[in-house]
Amino acid sequence: MTNKNIKILLVDDEPDILEIVGFHLQKEGYQIFKAKNGKEAVEKSKAFEPHLILLDIMMPEMDGIEACEKIRNLKGFENVIIAFFTARGEDYSQVAGFDAGADDYITKPVKPKVLVSKVKALLRRLKNEDKKEKRILELGDIIINKDEYFVEKKGVKIVLPRKEFELLSLLANTPNKVFNRDVILNTVWGRDVIVGGRTIDVHIRKLREKIGDEYIKTIKGVGYKFVN
Repeated sequence: MTNKNIKILLVDDEPDILEIVGFHLQKEGYQIFKAKNGKEAVEKSKAFEPHLILLDIMMPEMDGIEACEKIRNLKGFENVIIAFFTARGEDYSQVAGFDAGADDYITKPVKPKVLVSKVKALLRRLKNEDKKEKRILELGDIIINKDEYFVEKKGVKIVLPRKEFELLSLLANTPNKVFNRDVILNTVWGRDVIVGGRTIDVHIRKLREKIGDEYIKTIKGVGYKFVN
C-alpha cells in the first residue's frame, strides 16, 4: 500500500495543531482528514474509513477516550490504528487510553520529523491487512480455514461451533494484538444481541480446551490476544 492510498484522520480542538500536523503528513503523500472534536471524529471515521487516527484526549462535546471507544466499536473498525496525540502524559490517562482501545500514545509537543517517523512506524502495522484478506490463516501448528469453517492443528481437523470459530478468527487475524472485551462482543455477537461478559470467558475456555492453552493469552482487565 502506497502513501497516497493511506487515509489519516487528525482529531484536535486546536486549529494550529491540525494545520501543522496535517501539513507535514500531507508532504509525505498521505490523505489527510480533520476533525475538531470527538463527535466529529466518529462521524468522519464512518465517512472516510481512515487507516490511522491521531486523537487528542481533552476536547469539547466528546473527549478522545469516549470517541476512541465509539470508533473501536464500529463494525469493521476493529483493526484501524488509533494513537492518542495529547499533551497529557500522566499514567492514568495512558491506561484509560489503552483500555478504550488505543494502539499507541504520542505525547505533545513533538518535533515534526519525529511525529512523521512515529506515524510511519504505526503504519507498518498495515502489513497485517494482507492477513485480514486471507481465507486461510497459518499460524504455527494452527491452520484456520474460513471457507470451510474448520481449524486444523498438527494435521488434525477440529470443528468448532460458529461463535467459537468467529472468536478465534478475530483474534488470530492480528496476532499479538490485544482485543478488549467490548470489541470482541460487538464483533462476534453484534451490538443488537445482549450477552454477558461471561459469554466471552466461556468461549475462550472452550477454545483453550480444543486448541491448547498456549495460543490465547488473557490481558487482565482488558481482553485477550492470540499469541503466535
